[in-house]
Amino acid sequence: MSFLSVEHVHHTYFTKKTATTALEDIHFTSEEGEFISLLGPSGCGKTTLLSIIAGLFPPTEGRVSIEGKSVLDEASQQVGYMLQQDYLFPWKTIKENITLGLKLQGQLNPDSSQRVLDLLKEMGLAGVEDQYPKQLSGGMRQRVALVRTLSTNPKLLLLDEPFSALDFQTKLKLEDLVWETLKSFKKTAVLVTHDIGEAIAMSDTIYLLSSNPGKIHKIFHIPEQLKELKPFHARQHSDYSNLFQEIWKELENLETKA
Repeated sequence: MSFLSVEHVHHTYFTKKTATTALEDIHFTSEEGEFISLLGPSGCGKTTLLSIIAGLFPPTEGRVSIEGKSVLDEASQQVGYMLQQDYLFPWKTIKENITLGLKLQGQLNPDSSQRVLDLLKEMGLAGVEDQYPKQLSGGMRQRVALVRTLSTNPKLLLLDEPFSALDFQTKLKLEDLVWETLKSFKKTAVLVTHDIGEAIAMSDTIYLLSSNPGKIHKIFHIPEQLKELKPFHARQHSDYSNLFQEIWKELENLETKA
């Protein structure tokens, strides 16, 4: 049994006058510890699919499960969601922000609180726990958001363009940090991105979606020699450039047909 199963998912948005199919027959599986990316042109349904995987709403047809349990049931509590914006509460301290999930789930105690504070230190943020979000840079805030996402020890992490609002240097540093953190915790992750380079550097598998409606157009399996490298170093490998060009051409063809 696969860790994550997306089984023939269709989704249609209905209004009083129209019905728009966003996703059609999306089907894939992922093993525990695998990092996959969803890549494709605007409007191909990437974020809709991520929301369905998160259990935020059911698909029109199909099923998503984690270890055989539907994400619409108790499995949804095993999912962590990290977005483009950090959505930290400005009136709460960093410590209060990163322990909020534990508090809401009734898991906040001295041991769990210390574990999250230790993770904050591992992220290079020692000493900021009593500060407020406005006192931190954008990159620091995203690291805090990652700690908050990991605080409840979710089995699956969903990343919706978490680095797109950052400057390029900070983005590259955070790619490495997130990649290393997820590998060390053996977390399974699904990344939505428009960035081909980011998808190649961070992923084990890339699903390229076409649009109108969103379908899996092509699957790219990242070469082993790239998967073993940190994202920053993967970007400098010759196989990275070759794969980048291949995916670029596929995307261009999709956008031409759109």
